[in-house]
Amino acid sequence: MIILGLDPSLSCTGWGVIRTEGSRISHIANGQIKTGVNTPMAQRLADLHSGLAAVIAEFAPDRAAAEEVFVNKNPQSTLKLAQARGAILASCGAAGLGVNEHAARKVKKAVVGTGSAEKSQVQAMLRVLLPGAQIAGADAADALAVAIADAHLAPR
Repeated sequence: MIILGLDPSLSCTGWGVIRTEGSRISHIANGQIKTGVNTPMAQRLADLHSGLAAVIAEFAPDRAAAEEVFVNKNPQSTLKLAQARGAILASCGAAGLGVNEHAARKVKKAVVGTGSAEKSQVQAMLRVLLPGAQIAGADAADALAVAIADAHLAPR
């Protein structure tokens, strides 16, 4: 099974693709879709949608997984995250992909063993679980963690 993990963000959405065969997990690819801060909102959302559509077309995942939305202290930030997430979910829906959602604490627990793990601990565990994988950045690492968590948490 091929799983696409997503870490939605308006400025830099991370994505990671893994393959699962039984309990074995292997890295296929990862990257980030960046949008310009000074670009109009509608164009930024279109860029996220088309960027993810290209990833889906290239790697043909069987399903996707995304981190659940959390509420920021700043309502504007929460709204922007929700809009980015909408563009991401629309890309998956247009491709006929189901999307599982996982809370950040569950992702950390599935990957590291504790829900209060730091980002550095998650990234260290990714190096163990996906040896040799060149990770494109922090957002791509988060997306790979979501994909791995989905492999463990979602029904097969």
